[in-house]
Amino acid sequence: QVHLVESGGGLVQPGESLRLSCIASGTIFKIYSMGWYRQAPEKQRELVALVTSAGTTRYSDFVKGRFTISRDVAKNTVYLQMNSLKPEDTAVYYCNADGAKNSNLDTFDSWGQGTQVTVSS
Repeated sequence: QVHLVESGGGLVQPGESLRLSCIASGTIFKIYSMGWYRQAPEKQRELVALVTSAGTTRYSDFVKGRFTISRDVAKNTVYLQMNSLKPEDTAVYYCNADGAKNSNLDTFDSWGQGTQVTVSS
């Protein structure tokens, strides 16, 4: 079992910043990628950003230039630095990780419980 725990959400005003963190723990042999997704009320969950084990990053267009994803491989941790936040960034942000549980490469694909980000004046 692989567990993900997010932290760092909160209420901020437009233009301010937040930094989200997500720590993975449990039966982990290797993590292939870690990412952040978000879901606003009455909308589908969407990709925000992800980073692979090789360090390759991918961002959705609506956060390019404002958000930065980074990863501490040794700590099984991923971060999302969110700058210039907008009201439309308001959502529950979920952490995701996929990888192998053991040397047989049995895979896992796990989600955190989510952290609320609210951007409002």
